[in-house]
Amino acid sequence: MIWIHVVILFACIFIGTRMNGIGLGVMGAVGVGIFTFLFGMAPSDPPIAVMLTILSVVVAAGTLQLSGGLDYLVFLAERLLRKHPKRITFVAPFVTWLFTVAAGTQHVCYSVQPVIAEVARETGIRPERPLSVAVISSMLGITASPLSPGTLAIFALLSPLGITLFDILAISIPATFIGSMVAALVVSRKGKELADDSAYQERIAKEPIASVDLKAYTPNASAVISVVLFLFSAISVVLLGSFEKLRPSWEMIVDGETITTILDMTTTIQIVMLTFAAMMILICKPKVPDIVGGSVFKAGATAVVAIFGVVWMSDTVIQAHSETINAAMSDLVTNAPILFAVALFFLSAILYSQAAAVRAIMPLGLALGLSPVMLIGMFPAVNGYFFVPNYPTLVSAVNFDRTGTTRIGKYLFNHSFMIPGLVGLWVAVGVGLLLSNIFL
Repeated sequence: MIWIHVVILFACIFIGTRMNGIGLGVMGAVGVGIFTFLFGMAPSDPPIAVMLTILSVVVAAGTLQLSGGLDYLVFLAERLLRKHPKRITFVAPFVTWLFTVAAGTQHVCYSVQPVIAEVARETGIRPERPLSVAVISSMLGITASPLSPGTLAIFALLSPLGITLFDILAISIPATFIGSMVAALVVSRKGKELADDSAYQERIAKEPIASVDLKAYTPNASAVISVVLFLFSAISVVLLGSFEKLRPSWEMIVDGETITTILDMTTTIQIVMLTFAAMMILICKPKVPDIVGGSVFKAGATAVVAIFGVVWMSDTVIQAHSETINAAMSDLVTNAPILFAVALFFLSAILYSQAAAVRAIMPLGLALGLSPVMLIGMFPAVNGYFFVPNYPTLVSAVNFDRTGTTRIGKYLFNHSFMIPGLVGLWVAVGVGLLLSNIFL
């Protein structure tokens, strides 16, 4: 019977991903309905705390975008890229990684991609190199950001076990940065230089590519202030998550005993992020009704719906078959723990969401006896959704490369992002496991 349930589970996931948008979330709810009404399973509790925490961060990030903060970050990125054009294959992934870590969203990547493509082409460097690794680096940056949905999901899971936000970031930040730079090194000689690329030379001989004047931008006070406020919110979350003495506590009498209760981090993050969003609205004065229409808010809200449905569905199945799953996988994962990271990789490739992959399968890792420290080291493995090249950041990179060097291969999987993706991700996992064993 379990195999029938697994087939239904993946059928719902497959249909949901084909629907795009909130499709994954609604098909997850369909799965819950099938398992509950047709098979008599008890539905698990929806991941409400994680959803509300992510939504609070999405509100702050959406307010940052409407206040001009993301445009200001792109402006800073262009200045850095143009200052070091010959090193763009290394500077571009550093920029996308850093901005994703700071903003908690990959959407800064869209605006930086045309800058990367044009600077590389003007310098004579094959744009495929910096563009491909910059996209992968921005994905890895999600798992190093204190404000990303994926990080919030793993923190919510591991914090009751004594893991602080600082513990997670102390491993994921160096691991993903090293992974990004190793991937950049690997692709730095990939393909021919533009001057030696016969296909490109033939292309421009038929239709010359004119230089593009990238949009002029003058930063204003509101944009700068919004970025400063958003960074302060991130710093506040890290400090409050790392030092519980900074959070308020209360004494309660239960059954005649005095118990001290400390404000939990999910509630703390919600308060902090919504408060800083309010500060940005009051000081920077963006058009509040337009915040929910911004690309950042739409993508974040879509992620919340996806987590709602698909995690609810997977938790329901795992809860119903916990004994069978634990017995079947316990010895396998104990003898070869890296297989769990492989499972994270392929599940994220299916779900297109780090947070959904974390919430769907990492609780199973704890149930199988994997330590929280090991799960932190494996955390970068949830960035596997470059594997099938239809994620928007990959598609946009292909479209922005007017030289045609960044491409989706004839056989789908032989695309420009595969090599930097596999190298960056698995180097990050290896470094993460090494650091977690040393420091935690």
